[in-house]
Amino acid sequence: MELVADGLAGARGGQTLFEGLSFTLRPGEAMEVVGPNGVGKTTLLRIAAGLLAPFEGRIGVENGLRLGDISHFVSSLNGMKSTLTVAENLRFWKRFQAGATERIGEGASVEEALEAVGLEATAPLPFGVLSTGQKRRVALSRLLLEYRPLWILDEPVLGLDAAAEQSFSGLIARHMAHGGLALAAVHGSLGISGARTLRLGALS
Repeated sequence: MELVADGLAGARGGQTLFEGLSFTLRPGEAMEVVGPNGVGKTTLLRIAAGLLAPFEGRIGVENGLRLGDISHFVSSLNGMKSTLTVAENLRFWKRFQAGATERIGEGASVEEALEAVGLEATAPLPFGVLSTGQKRRVALSRLLLEYRPLWILDEPVLGLDAAAEQSFSGLIARHMAHGGLALAAVHGSLGISGARTLRLGALS
């Protein structure tokens, strides 16, 4: 499966943010989207996830599958309810991401996902009592609950310490090793070996 963008343009509020963008992301590849604030990094990711329509051009996969069906999109927001426990939040996301009851179980269990981010002990706790870094790690564990080949990540390591950043980079590397693709908007770098860089806008 390849993600192909051809002559892609994105706009917000009637203003064109980027245009003429073409790239191909192949199995086992990662691309980091960098650039100053306001140049369209999040807009590009939302288009890639099928949440926004491109202003011009096209982006998709060669077999015609819907982008929303093959991708996980993790934004700078965690997408969790503070009053529910960590386990309750993740059980909801597992069912939602599966899309159909018969597909539940294809990814990691809630317990396995939390173990992968080092937070298995938080399962019975209300999400709202966690630290900023813990909340982010729980949100990232959603990627493991249901297998989808394309990970679209908007500032995924926001709020993480250096050790947690390194651990998450390892999760991405394992995803790539199994043929997965990753497209991430970052201010620095995720430290992924072999990752390509797509630069938007002019750095001031």
